[in-house]
Amino acid sequence: MRRAVFLDRDGVLNRAVVRGGRPYPPDTPEALEVLPGVREALERLRAAGFLNVVVTNQPDVASGKQPRELVEAMHARLGAELAIDAFKVCYHVDADACACRKPKPGMLREAAGELDIDLASSYLVGDRWRDVEAGQAAGCEVFFIDYAYEEKRPEKPYVAVRSLVDAADFIILASIDPL
Repeated sequence: MRRAVFLDRDGVLNRAVVRGGRPYPPDTPEALEVLPGVREALERLRAAGFLNVVVTNQPDVASGKQPRELVEAMHARLGAELAIDAFKVCYHVDADACACRKPKPGMLREAAGELDIDLASSYLVGDRWRDVEAGQAAGCEVFFIDYAYEEKRPEKPYVAVRSLVDAADFIILASIDPL
């Protein structure tokens, strides 16, 4: 089985738009700003033998705030520029009670089945409580980028980091077998 690093999108790969203390996705592909060091971190993770899998909630599609084509254009751009192996997207809102919307682990489990991923040997990097809970429920080790959003806080266990770069350093170091 393979190992993966599951990645939230907004706030992990690209800069989230913060309004009123809460994170939101960028409005256009042109407004999508890849965070410093992300490109190199993903390349290092891939070179260390990890699949890089984006798992992202995009409820603005269901609520009519963004067309699905816009989200797919952003993913096409990220996929062309970054070492990303797969995208899993939940377009639902909480009221839909789907199995894929984080904090449920549906997207991670679906990717694991499709890509032969061992969840217990994999990691999740996120910036919101929903990400942390999804990774925990899937049995992954979780890294939390804490931007101090004005929302519910995640419950431990997780490793607090400042960025994807920091998480990648921990993951790669942990994956090296001692001689």
